[in-house]
Parts: sequence; C-alpha cells; structure tokens
Amino acid sequence: MTTVSVVIPCYNDAVFLEAVLAALGDQTRPADEVIVVDNASMDASARVARAAGAVLVAEPVHGIWPAAAAGYDAASGDLIARLDADSVPPPDWIERAESILTLAPIFDVVTGPGDFYDCPRLVAALGRFVYLGGYFRLIGLWLAQPPIFGSNFVMRRAVWAEVRTLVHREREDVHDDLDLSLHLPPSVSVLFDATLRVGISARPFDTWRGIARRLDWAYRTLALHWPDGSPWRLRLARRVWAHRIRA
Repeated sequence: MTTVSVVIPCYNDAVFLEAVLAALGDQTRPADEVIVVDNASMDASARVARAAGAVLVAEPVHGIWPAAAAGYDAASGDLIARLDADSVPPPDWIERAESILTLAPIFDVVTGPGDFYDCPRLVAALGRFVYLGGYFRLIGLWLAQPPIFGSNFVMRRAVWAEVRTLVHREREDVHDDLDLSLHLPPSVSVLFDATLRVGISARPFDTWRGIARRLDWAYRTLALHWPDGSPWRLRLARRVWAHRIRA
C-alpha cells in the first residue's frame, strides 16, 4: 500500500497553518503523516502543529529551501507531497494526486496551479494568468517539461533521494521549486495537471518589494545553473536519455 507524507514549511504562519491542517484533516484520503517544519517561528505555529497531530520538525536555518528540504528528509512516505502554510487543498487533493501517480507510472512528479483566495478578482486573475501562467509557460519552455510549483506538488520518494545532495538546499535567496526543477535528471518526468488545484494566498502581491524579491530569486536561481541548466543543454540531456531508452 502506498503511503503519503505531506510536508509544510512554516515561518510565523500560525493562522494560515491552522487552516491548511484543518483542510488536510478533511481529506477523503488522509495523509499517512503530516510534517510541519518550524523555521524558527516566534508565534504559535509549533503549538498549532502539535494540536493538529502533525509531526513537528525544527529547522533553525531560515529560508523556504532549508525548511522544505528538512521536511523531505524527515518524510517516510512513498509519495512526498508539498503544500505551503497558506495553501488550502480541496478534500480530494491527496486522493487525486495519488491516483494520478498510480495510474501513470511513467510520471515521477505531479504538480498543479493555485487559485488566489484573499484578494480582489483582478489581482487573482493577474496572479493566475500572468504570474503563475507565465511561470508554467516560460519555465516550461526553458526546462522542456513542466516546472514544479512549490505550493502544490507530489513526488515519488526516489526523486528526492536522487537530488537531495545536489540542490541548493542551504540557500534562502533562490526559488526552491525552480531549483528542484532544474536539478531533476532527464529520467524524471513531471506531469502538469491543471485540475489539481489548491487555494493559495495572494501575499506575494501585497507590496512591490515582495514581487521584486521573487523576481530576483528567479533570476538568481537560473544564473546559478548557467550554463549546465541552459535550455539547450537540458534538451540535449533529454534527447540523449530518450535515445538510450529506445536503444
């Protein structure tokens, strides 16, 4: 029987964390373990995690990547799912993701988009079609396959075992999901499922500074992988891999 671990990095997000843990408690297919990584929070995040029965992992090194990596390391499930503290998955999120990877064994990761829930409709539309739409389209062209979206994905345990020592897990100034996507070997296939959706907060758009910081992270992440992570080298690696499989 397949087991599923859900990893949630958290920093001073007790209110949001309570909502995502409640949503996980209402799943049609419950997680086998829920891991909350407390990234040196100064609020009630740890207390909220314990009250919900989650496994609490402490990661003192600040940053989404250090916290997420600590959670993946601690996960014992065959499938490792990832949500952010402000994600709100629908009741069938785990069931659908598990079913997708079970019925489509050629894929190693399944990811989907997010719907912004705490903002005006215009902001939500811009976030969906410009911010997230641009990420999936442009980075998808760069990678020659869909990128992973950190607020909503599930990967096989073997994927993390293969890349955990390669990613820039100690850095707080890169996009963890983009960094993970760029480190995936050509043997790993990512499926984008537009119907596998979760609610996400529009906090990134609260200030221009927040938007600029995320754009800076994206630039830095791509620069860290240059030239090995350039589009032409990634495509060449996939063609070589495909040729070996056919041979």
